[in-house]
Amino acid sequence: MTEINATAASLLGFLHDGPLTGWDLVARAEQTIGPFWSLTKSQVYRELAFMAEHGLVEPGEAGRRDRRPYSITDQGRAAFAQWAARGPGEGTIRLPLLLFVTLGRHLEPGLLRRVLVEQRAAQARLLSEYLSYRRAAAEAAGGAVVVDAHLLATLEYGIAVARATVRWIDRMPPGIVD
Repeated sequence: MTEINATAASLLGFLHDGPLTGWDLVARAEQTIGPFWSLTKSQVYRELAFMAEHGLVEPGEAGRRDRRPYSITDQGRAAFAQWAARGPGEGTIRLPLLLFVTLGRHLEPGLLRRVLVEQRAAQARLLSEYLSYRRAAAEAAGGAVVVDAHLLATLEYGIAVARATVRWIDRMPPGIVD
């Protein structure tokens, strides 16, 4: 059986819902996992080629603008299940802001303060967007639309992280931001 990485697993996960083109997969990834999982167009198309070569997905007929829908195969479902059975593994945190603060004593005066002000504003905007998504999901649920509880759980995590980041920046010790 072909062992897959988390990027391929995310694409196979999206394909469980039905055939999608590479373009559709990029859009779906940006919309649902973009805030916490970076995925480029080139990665998507590279993974699709790999998965097609290994029988995990099946390309359909090319449509408009040469867009080709891909469908998950039984072998792809098995590879996804095998990946899921391994669990997520250890998380690797790569947060440029934390690196920037860690190395702050080597930055020109005022730069860290400016970066923290920008980052706080970005996190506050993100928090506002997440809260809007949550309100929209609650309204949709009231209208008998089925809301994916897994996506909502992930959204709640994003809300908690954005709130924590804003709070952390607000409580930055004076010696760091001077």
